[in-house]
Amino acid sequence: MPLPIPKAELHLHIEGTLEPELAFELAARNGIELPYADTEELRKAYLFDDLQSFLNLYYSLMTVLRTEEDFASLADAYLARAATQGVRHAEIFFDPQAHISRGVPIGTVVEGLWRALSVSEERHGISTRLILCFLRDEPAESALLTLEAARPYLDRITGVGLDSAEVGHPPAKFREVYELAASLGLRRVAHAGEEGPPEYITEALDVLGVERIDHGLRALESPELVARLARDRIPLTLCPLSNVRLRAIDTLEQHPLPAMMDAGLLCTVNSDDPAYFGGYVDDTFHAVREALGVSRERLRELARNSFEAAFLEGEEGRRERYLAEVEAYDFDAE
Repeated sequence: MPLPIPKAELHLHIEGTLEPELAFELAARNGIELPYADTEELRKAYLFDDLQSFLNLYYSLMTVLRTEEDFASLADAYLARAATQGVRHAEIFFDPQAHISRGVPIGTVVEGLWRALSVSEERHGISTRLILCFLRDEPAESALLTLEAARPYLDRITGVGLDSAEVGHPPAKFREVYELAASLGLRRVAHAGEEGPPEYITEALDVLGVERIDHGLRALESPELVARLARDRIPLTLCPLSNVRLRAIDTLEQHPLPAMMDAGLLCTVNSDDPAYFGGYVDDTFHAVREALGVSRERLRELARNSFEAAFLEGEEGRRERYLAEVEAYDFDAE
């Protein structure tokens, strides 16, 4: 059976790929008792009222991740699944503070993830990047300490990001750590405009100097911001299934993706936390095609955008090869 259209995934939290089956497997490996009878009961808990209700479960389940082997298992399981979804390049977020706070050193996290990422191209046909995310509901000082702790591993980390609870935690809170990241040669992205206002998007651009906006759903509320994003070709890493599951929008049919593309925005489609939100990235492509009537050529545009927005500079011809695969893709062969 032919693979789906080639694509890059640019908004993917590795902790959010923890499927119930793997959670129970890792719990057993580490002698942890989960408060759920079985995988079916745990999967029923994957229903959320908002971002915070999701985060509560998300962080509690992380307790099963203890060793390098656990992080390697998590990343390899995602990459194996991503390969079946047409992913050719993945830029993977991880949340070191969520692990450090429970006694897991950042080295354990990075070394474990790297076990899987370093062989991903050979094993799964997927090139990778690793992006360290700061938790925005933690103090800015914690973010600085985390970046300092990551210094020995910066040869394996491409960039920094900003995630977790958005409202009440504006991007400017993290000006200092983003300035340090820039001085260290790290790429910069940030979640903005998911639940927070469009002003957070502007602040992420102007204060943090980000090169991509993760989500950016609420950009359409500001015509001036839309014009700027379109003019400067600032990529948006949209996550439609996530937006519905976290009640940012009521139904997928109401998602503004078509309007955003009509406005000339450089949109990409991603899965965010696929184990929790009901689909991996090609599942998301199929969902927006069905719910929004997105045409084949617009799906091709989304795939093309994903490689245009990827951090692929410095690799001879890789972006061009991936783009050629997109242009050559035959939807009739699906």
